[in-house]
Amino acid sequence: MTNQGGKNSGDRANLESSRNADNAANDPITEILKTSRAIAIVGLSSRKFRPSHGVAEYLQSAGYRIIPVNPHEREVLGEKSYARLEDIPEKIDIVDIFRRSEYVPEVVESAIRIQPAAIWMQEGVIHHQAAEQARRGGLIVVMDNCILKEHIKRFHLPRD
Repeated sequence: MTNQGGKNSGDRANLESSRNADNAANDPITEILKTSRAIAIVGLSSRKFRPSHGVAEYLQSAGYRIIPVNPHEREVLGEKSYARLEDIPEKIDIVDIFRRSEYVPEVVESAIRIQPAAIWMQEGVIHHQAAEQARRGGLIVVMDNCILKEHIKRFHLPRD
């Protein structure tokens, strides 16, 4: 194989690695997941078959502090549950929404009051007006996307 332009395959690999690092630095989802520690999960259920439970369990195993927000739960995955975001006595980095889309505006209004870095609407949770309201309130918005899948895609933490 000839060496064209003084570049060998190692140089190409380094260039590729550099591009991937640049892409990660410009990816807001990667930044949110890297810098966040506390995730309030609105609609978190203690029922193990619910998607919210599996996602919360994964996030705990990945080192995040999960905070259940569900007025019908006392405790989920060993964490005290709160009725409202405003009741949580600590700083929240991400508000992850596992509620039907029609309930998103009230969650966004609460989130704007507590000022997390981001609002995350899980797969199938879509509300464009609430997303715009959150952005105007200074929050990063991720909509119709699974936080577990995005974490695995970026950080390759295996699920048990």
